[in-house]
Amino acid sequence: MQRHVIFSAIDRINTTDPAKGETYVSNGDGISNLIEKDLRADMGGFMHPSKGDYSGRRTAPLSVTPAVAVGVSEVGRDLLVRIRFDQSEDAKDQALATKEFSEYDLMHMNFFLDISALSISKAFKYEKSFNLGTKYFKHAGDDERKRRARLYLEATKSMNDYASQARNAVSGEPQKVLIVFDTVLSRKASRYFVAGEQEQKNILEELEARGAKYFIGDDTTDKSVYTAYKEALAFLAANPLYDPAKGTEVVTFEQAFGGE
Repeated sequence: MQRHVIFSAIDRINTTDPAKGETYVSNGDGISNLIEKDLRADMGGFMHPSKGDYSGRRTAPLSVTPAVAVGVSEVGRDLLVRIRFDQSEDAKDQALATKEFSEYDLMHMNFFLDISALSISKAFKYEKSFNLGTKYFKHAGDDERKRRARLYLEATKSMNDYASQARNAVSGEPQKVLIVFDTVLSRKASRYFVAGEQEQKNILEELEARGAKYFIGDDTTDKSVYTAYKEALAFLAANPLYDPAKGTEVVTFEQAFGGE
C-alpha cells in the first residue's frame, strides 16, 4: 500500500512538472523496463521472468516500511444506507450495513531512496563462471536524476491516495519528519520517532559523526514540517548526487543490455 501511495504522489507531481519530458509512471500491473522514461521502473524496480536467458530483474532503489499506528486505535462505526428510490419490481431492496473504521491513527512510516541505484544499472562481467568485474550503466543525466530525487522527496509529503479509503479524506501528510541525506546506506534513523530521548540523541550524533545532513520538522513546534522540507529541497538542489557511473555515457536500458 505504501508503495502504491508514493508512486501515485510521484505521478501527480511529475504530471505538472515542466521538466517531465517523456517521463511517466507506469501502472503497477504493467511496469516496463524503460528506466530512462518510466519512473516506476526506475525507482520501483521490476521483474520480467519470461525473458529467456535475461531475467529482467531490477531491485527497487525506493523502499518503504509498513505504516504502523503509534498508539491504540479507537474504533468507530459508520452506517451505510442504500436507499431505494426505484419502485419497479426488479429494483434492488433497500439495504443497511455498518462499517468499522479507525477514528484517528497517527502512523509511523519510513521511505528510503538508494541514490547509488537511481537511474543506474549494475552489471557483472563473468568469464568461465568467475566474476571478473563490475560495470555501471547510467540511464538519465545528472539533472534528470536530481529531478527524480526531488519528485521522490516531494511525494513523501503528499501521501493521500490510500486505495481502501477512496471515499474518506484520509491524509498521510506528515506531522513530524526526519529527512536524512546520508553518506552511507543506512536505515537506522527509521527508529527515531519511536525511540526514547537517549536513543534519539545517539541516532543524531551518529549521523553527524559521519557527515550526514538531516532536517527535523514537527508541526506541533515552531520548527514546522514545511520548513524542514523547504530546507531539505534547497540542500538537494545545491549538492550533487552520488554517482557510481560518473563519466559514463547515458544509455537506454535496451542499449545497456542488448534487449536480451
